[in-house]
Amino acid sequence: MPQTISAPQIELSSVDNQPYVVKVKHVSLHYNKTSALDNISLNLPAQSMVGLIGPDGVGKSSLLSLIAGAHAMQSGCIEVLDGNIADKIHRTRICSRIAYMPQGLGKNLYPTLSVEENLQFFARLFGHNAAERRRRIDELTKSTGLYPFLSRPAGRLSGGMKQKVSLCSALIHDPDLLILDEPTTGVDPLSRNQFWALIQKIRQSRPQMSVIVATAYMDEAQNFDFLVAMYNGKVLKTGSPTEILQQTNTNNLDAAFIQLMPDDAKTDYKPVEIPPLQITPQTKICIQAKGLTKRFGDFIAVDHVNFTIREGEIFGFLGSNGCGKSTTMKMLTGLLLISEGQAWLFDKPVDANDMNIRRHLGYMSQAFSLYSELTVIQNLRLHGRLFGLAETDLPARIDALLKRFNLQHVINSLPDNLPLGVKQRLSLAVAVVHQPQILILDEPTSGVDPIARDEFWRLIIELARQDKVTVFITTHFMNEAMRCDRISLMHAGKVLITDTPQHIIDSKQQSSLDQAFIDYLIDAGAGDTHQSTTPAPEIVTSTSTIKSTAESSARMPPKFSVMRMIGCVWRETLELSRDPLRAVLALLGSAILMLIIGYGITMDVEGLKFAVLDRDKSLLSQNYTLNLSGSANYFIEQAPLTNYQEMDLRMRRGDIALAIEIPPNFGRDVARGDAVNIAIWLDGAMPLRADTIKGYVQGMHLAWLTEQAKAKLGVNGSGLANIETRYRYNPDVKSLPAMVPAVMPILLLMIPAMLAALSVVREKEMGSIINLYVTPVSRAEFLLGKQIPYICLSMTSFFIMLLITFTIFKVPIKGSFLTLCLAAFSYCIIATGMGLLASTVTRSQIAVIFLTCVGTLVPAIQFCGLINPVTALEGMGHYIGQIYPTTHMLIISRGVFNKALNYTDLHASLLALLITIPIILGTSIWLLKKQER
Repeated sequence: MPQTISAPQIELSSVDNQPYVVKVKHVSLHYNKTSALDNISLNLPAQSMVGLIGPDGVGKSSLLSLIAGAHAMQSGCIEVLDGNIADKIHRTRICSRIAYMPQGLGKNLYPTLSVEENLQFFARLFGHNAAERRRRIDELTKSTGLYPFLSRPAGRLSGGMKQKVSLCSALIHDPDLLILDEPTTGVDPLSRNQFWALIQKIRQSRPQMSVIVATAYMDEAQNFDFLVAMYNGKVLKTGSPTEILQQTNTNNLDAAFIQLMPDDAKTDYKPVEIPPLQITPQTKICIQAKGLTKRFGDFIAVDHVNFTIREGEIFGFLGSNGCGKSTTMKMLTGLLLISEGQAWLFDKPVDANDMNIRRHLGYMSQAFSLYSELTVIQNLRLHGRLFGLAETDLPARIDALLKRFNLQHVINSLPDNLPLGVKQRLSLAVAVVHQPQILILDEPTSGVDPIARDEFWRLIIELARQDKVTVFITTHFMNEAMRCDRISLMHAGKVLITDTPQHIIDSKQQSSLDQAFIDYLIDAGAGDTHQSTTPAPEIVTSTSTIKSTAESSARMPPKFSVMRMIGCVWRETLELSRDPLRAVLALLGSAILMLIIGYGITMDVEGLKFAVLDRDKSLLSQNYTLNLSGSANYFIEQAPLTNYQEMDLRMRRGDIALAIEIPPNFGRDVARGDAVNIAIWLDGAMPLRADTIKGYVQGMHLAWLTEQAKAKLGVNGSGLANIETRYRYNPDVKSLPAMVPAVMPILLLMIPAMLAALSVVREKEMGSIINLYVTPVSRAEFLLGKQIPYICLSMTSFFIMLLITFTIFKVPIKGSFLTLCLAAFSYCIIATGMGLLASTVTRSQIAVIFLTCVGTLVPAIQFCGLINPVTALEGMGHYIGQIYPTTHMLIISRGVFNKALNYTDLHASLLALLITIPIILGTSIWLLKKQER
């Protein structure tokens, strides 16, 4: 056992000598029109295990996020660790004394990072050096049984192990207040038991630590020191479990919570009664499995499972996380092919290709697979039609379901606006709309209050006993498992036992199904998989260590820490290296687009196919045609035309882009000196190309006239002065030398900005952004840590594009290479900064991609001189062009590539880029919030 030590004196708010770690005063919180907390006030005792109990949606998570400082206060006051949590200075000072573990299995973890890497990242955020990180990680993982799994990615851990890693990350800095939001939801009983044993062990070693837990499991709450019962954003009752049971005159917290609920919520409530299952010789077998096995390569997910389920039976399927329950269910329903063994539904072998079998199945998932944009009645109609119900039978069937499931008063409501219990009844109604013979329920009652759960179970029992529907249900609530006719316990792909709940309890001589389940899992070796092969060290903390920790935590942490920023850079780099698609896109995306643009888009007009409609057929008309076809680089003559219909047909097919019509008597009229009109027909589908062709033809025409005048009249045709055109910076007027310096800034802007934006928004969608809210990392450290890896990748992409420019496109750099590199580096900082800026105002990846593309490409192409010079723009477009960074990067790129300019010539544009950097980054940091709003 760990050594018990006396707690140091920590200053806490107190009333009547009772220390409180948290004091809540008249706090309300709203999400749009939804009230999460409604003017609540309460005090939470220090150095205790405090439990917030109640179903999902009652305000537990909202209250915990306010206490942790993760959510901004709207009204009221919360004092945490002797100070107002709304005060930014106090919140920053106590940040390292609070640990917050959010709701969801491993929600604050990074799935692609290993256990070791996740813990190293959190230890860096709290300022531990390498030796201290190593000591703390080894101590925590050995005590939790995670030490053998340090190299395993967090995404490949079971639910229970994910929660242990989350707990270790929360405890990496020895907090004084540990906040756990539903830490064991969806976790099997053994893992839950191990989790709470670990918490108890840590509390013994750190008695000064206060723990606040939100839970929906009343059996867990029974062991807490102090409880807060919540419902609809209000506090129903506070006190110890014993006090609440005495005040409600009940013997368990489920019954006590029902007693505490408002009268209107428990109108007509009756306890669940389960009629016994009547088994007769005529009772059919609905589901049967013999030697059912599923292999994924060398891994055996389901290992020779056997069971038989009768018609009308409520069969519970229980097991540890990742034991193969879902895989078994998918094989039984034909969603997965069976590797070995057999399964039958209604005496017919399961066939994954037989869609008719699925018409006899009803499925209700934990995630509520309803269409949120459709009303209640529209959801029922849609699913009825999907399962082939006749239109004549559909209205009567829907009416019957609305009455049976008490949904008449919400038929025109959207599912998202329904209370959780009503939404649950709707999901069940949708699952049975086609009158299935087998109903599969995947943890259907998670998060609902006890009354709604009992109402749901009455519906299940009615379907099973009256309609003879076979119910196949998975659950982690042991009181629900007790309501099943039989249950099957599964671990590591094998069924441990199949029997009635009471027989299973008796077989282990235990007082509860929960303890019997744990005994079976331990006998099957489940306990060993979570424990280290080496003895776990005792977590011993000396009084001096506690005092020094409290003293150091009371000091204001530095506003900017290079170590924390490096930790963010390190983590983002690791995530990038584990995501090949993003890494390749960041490195080669711009280069690939450059190749596509270089080879696929050109303004050069060469090899122009033309045909002549010669209505004169004289020597002079043939001479005119030869004048064009003689320019082999520009004009390629095709077969002559015979009429207008052929001209139109060949031009529509793309056989020719230019048609020349020479009129009758062309040679005679030219010899007489009469005016002659030659018709030129151009393909105008691409106006810019057509205009270039027009210029070529006019030039060739003038050259031919000059030649004819000199040959026949002896006139030079030059007049008094000749105009000779010379191109200073692109003498051959080629596309590539002009396009490369123009396209490179566009590509350096778009993809780096998009990737940087996605890196932040992905964390918002996954929920790991919570680590920004509840750890000492600052907004600047977080954003710079995100940005630096993408700057490095963008510069690498820039050098790859330069290599392509030199070797493939043969476009040389004529000016200062160092000036171009310095400009590109500044521009990459700006581009990634613009992505970060877009991410601060969006919450979804789709939205940020759209915003980033519009915010970068449109101004860069329209207003920055790519098409028209900025000086030629008018109004707002002119001002945008002057300040947008792409304008200055284009000037530098074109100047270095085409005009042989150096730093002296381009310093003004380079200075403009340097000035833009702090503006973009400063705005991004300012807009990024350190709390949820």
